[in-house]
Amino acid sequence: MCPMWIDDRGSEVLAEPECHRLLALGAKEGRHGHLGIPQRGAPILLPLDYAVHGPDVVVRIGEGLFHQLESKLVAFQVDGVTPIADAKSGEVWSVLVQGLATEDAGLASMGRLPQPQVVSPGNRFVRIRTDVLTGRRFSARQDPTTSRSVDRSAVRQALE
Repeated sequence: MCPMWIDDRGSEVLAEPECHRLLALGAKEGRHGHLGIPQRGAPILLPLDYAVHGPDVVVRIGEGLFHQLESKLVAFQVDGVTPIADAKSGEVWSVLVQGLATEDAGLASMGRLPQPQVVSPGNRFVRIRTDVLTGRRFSARQDPTTSRSVDRSAVRQALE
């Protein structure tokens, strides 16, 4: 077992296998992720559905967006809350993938692809290579600075 590392904010830094597990879990649960695309002025972030194929993330997008991210380094993030048995709190987690975005037309014939919930999702399948994979986890519990409980339902809603 790998030793746990806690960052300076008190978040557990996740090992790569746990990041892969949570990324796959988020896809299986139908969670939405956020795709960060570099732009000249400032990057844009877009919510979208995703799937996991091997170690990589797969998204389905339209032509206009495809031309903005083709062969560029992008970021993809997914968040979630894992309930803790017999507790009113949960563990909030976040996984970030950074890597090259490339079209993968061969994915169209494979199963378990993202099923976008938008009316016109587009027909381009893009693989986001997992060049860098990081993650954090922390408990949603009482805030020691104010002695008040964190609203766990609000945290869950914000991350879903």
